[in-house]
Amino acid sequence: MLLYNTHVDIFSIILIILGLTLFETVSSLDNAVINAQVLSTMSKRARQWFLVYGLLIAVFLVRGLLPFLIVWITNPTLGPLGAMTATFSADPRVQRSIEASSPILLIGGGTFLIFLFFHWLFLEQKNFGLWGERFIQTQGVWFYAVVSVLLTGIVWGALNMHPVMAFGAVVGSTAFFITHGFKENAEKTEKGLIRGNFNSEISKLFYLEVIDATFSIDGVLGAFAFTLAVPLILIGNGIGAIIVREVTIRSIATIKQYKYLKNGAMYSIFFLGWVMLLDSFGFHIPQWLTPVLTIIIIGYFFFKSKASLRVV
Repeated sequence: MLLYNTHVDIFSIILIILGLTLFETVSSLDNAVINAQVLSTMSKRARQWFLVYGLLIAVFLVRGLLPFLIVWITNPTLGPLGAMTATFSADPRVQRSIEASSPILLIGGGTFLIFLFFHWLFLEQKNFGLWGERFIQTQGVWFYAVVSVLLTGIVWGALNMHPVMAFGAVVGSTAFFITHGFKENAEKTEKGLIRGNFNSEISKLFYLEVIDATFSIDGVLGAFAFTLAVPLILIGNGIGAIIVREVTIRSIATIKQYKYLKNGAMYSIFFLGWVMLLDSFGFHIPQWLTPVLTIIIIGYFFFKSKASLRVV
């Protein structure tokens, strides 16, 4: 996996940014749909404000600061300013410090993403894209059993390596349930906004910014499966966020017709979660594998969606 190697070739950098952009774009489609539905109930001036200034908040404030915040949390001795400067530093001592703490970040992020996948697989409504998905959704009661057993196994393995890693896994599971609660509440709020129960456009704008911040956590945590180099994460996620805004403005109805893209995003999340877990336990993951498989997985479901359009 790419860390802070200054000798990484330009092809690897382009591949990582491409994978990050594609993953951020597809994993944020749900967010784009919510944005489009709520924006349709707002005035032209409010829509313009969200699409211009909201983009600055989404890219620079949320997706820009969150990676630095994560680096700071996993390296508290750096301090907030030190974490920001460290991510751009070429000092080998700083790089070694961040790399030494990376298993905590990776195990937490991996646990979060795998929980996210299993929640989608067991409990969320979906277009069934692979054999077995329909049956698994009828067994939704097993979601909590599966993730509980999984967390027990991850924590047990982490305790044999470092107690703080075990704590990182628990934090990852806690972060999942907190953000899941926000998303469930957002679905209820969205229905009220569309029905006109909230007439204030300021409240709608505030809601859109909060839900955008909540959805961005998935993309930012998943980005660390591609690389620990925050500058590359900023570039890839930033481009993805801009594309999602363009989709919101111009072609949300068309994108919604590609009904299996969500499946591609979730299977990518499942893969990225396992990459992060394996990496945290010391398994070597080639730096090209994550973006290549992300492109393959999303590409498969994109063409599957396109084929279903021709059938219709």
